Amino acid sequence: MERLIWFSQILCLSFMLLQFRVQSSSPSQSSPHPRPHLCRPEERSALLDFKSTTNLMKSCFGTRRPIIQTWKKSKDCCLWKGITCDKRKGHVIGLDLSGNCLKANLTTNSSFFRLEKLQSLNLSNNYFHYPNISFGFDRWKSLTYLNLSNSIYMDGSLPLDEIFMLQKLVSLDLSHNYGLLLDNIKFQMLVHNLTELRFLILDSVNMSLVVPSSLLNLTSSLEHLSLSSCNLQGNFPNQVSQLTKLVSLDLSYNDLFLDNIKFQMLVHNLTKLRFLILNSVNMSLVVPSSLLNLTSSLEQLHLGDCSLQGNFPSQVFQLPSLLLVDLSYNYDLRGNLLESNCNSTLKYLYLKSTSFSGELSHSIRNFKLLEELDLHGCQFYGSIPRSITNLTEITYLDFSSNLLEGQIPDVIGKMHKLTHLSFSNNSFEVEIPASISNLTYLTFLSLSSNKLLGGVPSWLFSLPSLSYLDLQNNRLIGPIDHVEMPNLNLHQVYLSNNEISGLIPSSFFHLVNLTIVDLSSNNLSGTITANMLSKLVNLEDLDLSNNSLLSLSNNSTGVNYSFPNLSSLKFSSCNIHKFPSFLRKAESLTLLDVSKNKISGQIHKWEIEG
Repeated sequence: MERLIWFSQILCLSFMLLQFRVQSSSPSQSSPHPRPHLCRPEERSALLDFKSTTNLMKSCFGTRRPIIQTWKKSKDCCLWKGITCDKRKGHVIGLDLSGNCLKANLTTNSSFFRLEKLQSLNLSNNYFHYPNISFGFDRWKSLTYLNLSNSIYMDGSLPLDEIFMLQKLVSLDLSHNYGLLLDNIKFQMLVHNLTELRFLILDSVNMSLVVPSSLLNLTSSLEHLSLSSCNLQGNFPNQVSQLTKLVSLDLSYNDLFLDNIKFQMLVHNLTKLRFLILNSVNMSLVVPSSLLNLTSSLEQLHLGDCSLQGNFPSQVFQLPSLLLVDLSYNYDLRGNLLESNCNSTLKYLYLKSTSFSGELSHSIRNFKLLEELDLHGCQFYGSIPRSITNLTEITYLDFSSNLLEGQIPDVIGKMHKLTHLSFSNNSFEVEIPASISNLTYLTFLSLSSNKLLGGVPSWLFSLPSLSYLDLQNNRLIGPIDHVEMPNLNLHQVYLSNNEISGLIPSSFFHLVNLTIVDLSSNNLSGTITANMLSKLVNLEDLDLSNNSLLSLSNNSTGVNYSFPNLSSLKFSSCNIHKFPSFLRKAESLTLLDVSKNKISGQIHKWEIEG
């Protein structure tokens, strides 16, 4: 699901461009150059009335100032933010209040329904309540762009009967209004009346009562159709293949079945497609070689969790416009990367949890433009080639849970744009490459469950952007060295199941923003004091169990240390001799494990009651 974010941003940009074209298509659009004040008094009054009756959800906009707060009575309303006017007559024709944390009840008398010349309205990402009565949408006879996505507050609804009578609509977005039900009758009304639509976005609207064949009547003018997570069910509507102007199609996360014949029809007819999003549609009977017929205009192909099986044709990676391929979670889909010398235009490639296999060898050099590559849970084997440095644009690299072995090449440190690096659950038998210290943008590093040797380099705790570090289940030895420059961005550290020995350096406790620390099952020694732990003010989960030489000391010297966020402390199978009474101030503590120690003496009432 998260891989659709980039697509959504592109699609939103398309909507904004459409809105701009809608508003600028009129020769009377407002101009940025000085001009006479043309704002019509009755419309300025309507906007000010709306401002006065609208609440602001202050908790959600942070430092951003909602634009209606900038509206001043003394100024021409055509110069207000979010307002577009007709230059010749001064009518307000565009109103964009998206993402302004507004909360209001919209009734028949709501003032902005007096803006009868509106052509474009965007109220998305706000908190409005629409009553279940007729209240004025039918006044907007000229409306061509309407975006009400994520705008219903609590148990509100939308006046669909009126919206579906706006026959000039070119773009309609009602997405992410959770709980909104669109039944078959209302959907038929939509497709019958809105014959000019080019953009239709209904993601997460409940369409479980809509018969997929109803899509037959959708207007042939549609260019963008998005019905993701709409509870559609049954056979894939082959009528979609008749919408030959489609540029983007998203029917993902519905309980639909798409067979090979219908898929062939789809790829044969939709020759203008740039975005094809079918994640979680059942395509178990689609022959992967059918993908060779995809249009050369395709830019994004999302087929994650589609039950595809068989051999994937690697030639698809060479489609001339292709930027993104997501085949994740097709567990029985086999394939390999390009073996030819032809370069790919791909920027994003996700093969997570498929049966793709083979040696990475030098074929990876054909993907020079890649920014994100996810091969987690595949069956690639052999070593990582030094030619991986050809991926000069890479930011996200995940080779975890494969059959890789040998060295982690030191040239990895030349991939300066990396933010996410995971080689976990392989068989690398090598020391941690020092060149990783050059990756100053790295936020996520996981090398767990390998056969890593040597010590834990202290520079790992100084990487300026690192937030997540996982080195557990390796063969790391020796003490943790003094941390010269503690990274205050580091939040999670996992070093369990190694052979790390010696004292935990006091500088480790200067990593004050740590929330989770797991150093269990090592050979650590020394004493952890209340003073040390108190420095980790954001700590939530600490696991130091199975370090038989490590002890825990009260040593509070009368100081009442506070542990405001600590919820889990595991210190079993260590060398504790006295119950840690300083934890009485750990009011959030829900799990305390000090079993298999040498604790003796009295246990106080607070220790029993928690």
